[in-house]
Amino acid sequence: MTTDILLVTLNSTYQHSSFGLRYLYANLEELQNRAQIMEFTIARDPRDIAEILLRQKPKIIGLGVYIWNAQESLELVSLLKRISPETLVVLGGPEVSHEAETNPICQIADFTIKGEADFLFRDFCKNFLNDGTLPAQKFVTNILPDIKTIKTPYEFYSDEDIQNRVLYVEVSRGCPYRCEYCLSSLDKAVRNFDVPAFLADMQKLMDRGARQFKFIDRTFNLSPSTCTQILEFFLERVHLGLFLHFEMVPDRLPTEIRELIKKFPAGALQFEIGIQTWNTDVARLVSRRNDLEKVKDNFRFLASETGVHTHADLIVGLPGEDIHSFARGFDTLAELRPDEIQVGILKRLKGAPIARHDKEWEMVYSNHPPFQILRTKSMDFATLQVMNRFAKYWDLYANSGTFKKFVESLKDKAQEQEHKSFFWQFYEFNDFMSKRHAQSHGISQLNLFESALVYLIENQKWPEEKAKELLAEDYLATGKKELPRFLKKGEEKNQKLSGENSNKINLPKRQQRHLVGKPETVS
Repeated sequence: MTTDILLVTLNSTYQHSSFGLRYLYANLEELQNRAQIMEFTIARDPRDIAEILLRQKPKIIGLGVYIWNAQESLELVSLLKRISPETLVVLGGPEVSHEAETNPICQIADFTIKGEADFLFRDFCKNFLNDGTLPAQKFVTNILPDIKTIKTPYEFYSDEDIQNRVLYVEVSRGCPYRCEYCLSSLDKAVRNFDVPAFLADMQKLMDRGARQFKFIDRTFNLSPSTCTQILEFFLERVHLGLFLHFEMVPDRLPTEIRELIKKFPAGALQFEIGIQTWNTDVARLVSRRNDLEKVKDNFRFLASETGVHTHADLIVGLPGEDIHSFARGFDTLAELRPDEIQVGILKRLKGAPIARHDKEWEMVYSNHPPFQILRTKSMDFATLQVMNRFAKYWDLYANSGTFKKFVESLKDKAQEQEHKSFFWQFYEFNDFMSKRHAQSHGISQLNLFESALVYLIENQKWPEEKAKELLAEDYLATGKKELPRFLKKGEEKNQKLSGENSNKINLPKRQQRHLVGKPETVS
């Protein structure tokens, strides 16, 4: 069996699907019957992947390279070119679209397509397969394609994708903002797909059983009219049990959008809201624009009047940010009650303008993916190491939704302290966990519960029975029927998870846990 064109990438986990490969396939035109999409995960041995690919005897392998698979992709390309040098390897994706000339994987591969490759890859394949013509240059680029002429890839989500994987969708490409840590800052403008055609595609996916959609638009609510049109479409079908993820501009939530999202049942919507920093001087340095008073008002509205699951982002390690200003920003955000706070460590994305601060702010990044910041002028290496662990333990305890009572107890404890800071209270718990566990990954849920119990008893001086009672509530809320031995006391209470909506909304388990306590239908 042979396939002339293999479209390949290494996803971070199985549940993710490659949106980019499906776009390439959709736009191959008459070459589609000579092409095949092949997805793997970064956990797969590169030698096994190379064996599977070369078994197809491809003439062209198109490989999508991203920050999460950069190292594994380098190993794979090295193998492919050593074993089968006659097979053309063509790279694409954000990790090779900038600074490609100095990127080792680009030196090994035959060609690299920089930027949006919807048409460039098709033209490459046509020229080579039809008459053996290859580009004169190793790096291929051109003007952005007319977005209205790009064929959308939604029909190429398989039934397996629809049942088991995240379905990525988009109404627009580009971003009008200039945040220097983000590659979208290089875009000149936002370009929009035809909305009626997009909605027709969404209807077809729903007819096939799709219920979860992740929009990758950088600024979904940038245009209130487009945003409203799409929300109205999904609201009419929300009874199917939909879960919709959007990335929202923090300070743009006009009345017409507010009134719409109030009508969605709790848990049907998830908003990813990039705050990144509350420090106005830092925001100015990295060209981040937010009306912080509007942001606060929007968060209060979302928390008190809607059932939206909110996921807010903060970045550690931005130029000019020290641990104390980050702590103040964290506390400000926590008071606004988002369901999750994603504490992210700054990464140096190739081509991102933040590189201009390297000298003044002594920004030192790892040379290896994901290219995280190692130290800055205002945050030393030791502090950033602590914050790496803080981010992990915050995710395990707070963001997971599994330890709601325990995390609330830490928040209450903070109010008894002179600093009254939730950040510094969790920072103390992070220090305890860092001493108790050699590493912050690979810790079982049982061990997390046991560690929380030890912390309450030994560090917070809680009575043992009271500490067990609190953690037993959290443990039973996970759906478990039997308490582990270390949480048992004289007489166990029979408690059940009270999230009645969890069977009505087809949302992920993590979001279901945050659903408890939200209003069922807001409007």
